Amino acid sequence: MADQILTLKEVAAYLKLAEKTAYKLAAEGKFPGFKVGGSWRFKSQDIERWIEDKKKAKGN
Repeated sequence: MADQILTLKEVAAYLKLAEKTAYKLAAEGKFPGFKVGGSWRFKSQDIERWIEDKKKAKGN
């Protein structure tokens, strides 16, 4: 995935999560995102880094 900006819907689909779950994680600061005009946005590079960090934390 190239370094691009994704919407909440796109991130949820990519991670196979419900949009509500992705929103909750972002709102709680557990997921790397930022708001633009009240809508959540995510850098694909940050999402990939977040995945790798989670994998390392689990010892995988």
